[in-house]
Formats: sequence, C-alpha cells, structure tokens
Amino acid sequence: MEPYDAVILAGGAARRFGGDKPGAPVGGVPMVVRVASAAAGAARTVVVGPERPGLEAVFVREDPPGGGPVPALRAGLALVRSPRLVLLAADLPLLTPGIVAALLAHPNAVLIDGGGHDQWLTGAWRTDALRAALEGYGGRSLRGVLGPLDPVRVPAGDDWTDCDTPEDLARAEEMLK
Repeated sequence: MEPYDAVILAGGAARRFGGDKPGAPVGGVPMVVRVASAAAGAARTVVVGPERPGLEAVFVREDPPGGGPVPALRAGLALVRSPRLVLLAADLPLLTPGIVAALLAHPNAVLIDGGGHDQWLTGAWRTDALRAALEGYGGRSLRGVLGPLDPVRVPAGDDWTDCDTPEDLARAEEMLK
C-alpha cells in the first residue's frame, strides 16, 4: 500500500454534543484515540485541534480557531508528507482499519453512510490533488472542495456511526456491546 498520513479534525465547537466531543469515551477510550487507532498504519498522524495527552500525533490549530472544516483541512494538509491521506472526523468511534483500507483502495474516496449520504469528513485523497483543489477554493463547504475530485463512494456498512449528540454516543456504546 502507498504511504499515507492521517488528518483528524478534532477542533469543532460540538454545540449539539455539549462538551469535549473528541475526548468523550466510547468503551472507555476517547473517540479521537479510537479514530487514530483505526489509521494506525499512517506514516504521520496530524490532529487539527487541541493537544491530547497520550495521543502520538502532530497537533495544529486552524486559522481562525473554530473556523470550520475547510480551514481545518488547510491546516492539517500543510503538515502532510505522504502522497495519500485519510481525512477523518474525531467523532467516529466505530471506525475500523478495514474502513480506512477500503477508502485507501481508491485514488480519491468518500464514505457513504447507511442512508446513502456522503460523509465528507471520512475519506481518502491524493495529496497533490487535494492541495490543487484547495489552492483556489474560497468556499466553506468540504463537499465544494472534495466533490469535484470525483471520489469513489465507499459504503460504510452497518457498524458505523458518527457521534454528534449524547444520544449518538449512547448508541455507539450499545453497538460496541
């Protein structure tokens, strides 16, 4: 497999969640650590967000802080060294190495959930293509910058969820049992 880096976006405000979403435990392990573990094959892990003790990664903050996923992607991408990268949200406690590998099997890929929706915060990309796409992009939407890269849509399967609310967190805990 071609070398890849992992960029984990972990700096959002988590308004619906009501607390430190990336640090919230699922099965006793913080979600951001679970996500990093799913991409353990990465040559380098870049976390865009506050530093987390015990997580082996390079940390960076987007400018402006809390500016959204596009500025966060720009900040993380600046530290990527590999020809490929996986872009991952920090709120994916059930993400597995198998899902990461399925994404990396394609030059550009985005995960689709059980409802058929593109999950732009979960994908694999060619680093050079992503840099070129961001170079002239002035929008705020990840779909706006990533969609034109014509990604393969990779189904997530049934054992996948993101956690935007405390109810989602409880569902993830149940799914681990």
